[in-house]
Amino acid sequence: MKIGRQFNTLNLKDYLFFIDNHKKYTDFNTLGLYRSIIENERLTIADKIAVREYAHQTFKRSFDFLQIKDPQTYLEVLTLGQELTRVETKRIWEDIRKYQQKTIAEKRFGHRNFGVYSKHSCGYDTCHLNGVMIRQGSFISDGEIYFGNDKNRYAAKDKSDKRRQERKKAQQMIRKMLENE
Repeated sequence: MKIGRQFNTLNLKDYLFFIDNHKKYTDFNTLGLYRSIIENERLTIADKIAVREYAHQTFKRSFDFLQIKDPQTYLEVLTLGQELTRVETKRIWEDIRKYQQKTIAEKRFGHRNFGVYSKHSCGYDTCHLNGVMIRQGSFISDGEIYFGNDKNRYAAKDKSDKRRQERKKAQQMIRKMLENE
């Protein structure tokens, strides 16, 4: 069975019904559910919070994984109805970053190319590449998950090139000295 409607057009009763019966619907999408909570104009803030809390009873793990998949949506759903200061927002982003790093290390993902980080989104509405799936490390990737303790692969390459040149020069100097003797 399919829902046949967009989540952001539902009312409170419909949300609760679809959450209870989510296994019956083939097109049920938890990310879409959480995004729709933010976008739905039919619901009041209290209703949105009630839907969020009700969805957490069933989809808490999916919601936690939103920190990796779509951190902006996670932040907006988490802080529904709250006015945050800059310090609080910064603290939440630091917590999201720590969770991302911990989860990626635990799960041993071979890449960091998933969720919002797998599509090109440079911020320009006129860009012809918006929404295009990208390979990690390609020249058009602009939103890669990055942590402060990541190795800079370019610095290592530069260092090895520099050492190679130094070895070459040393060998050339030794040859010249041997030829002059």
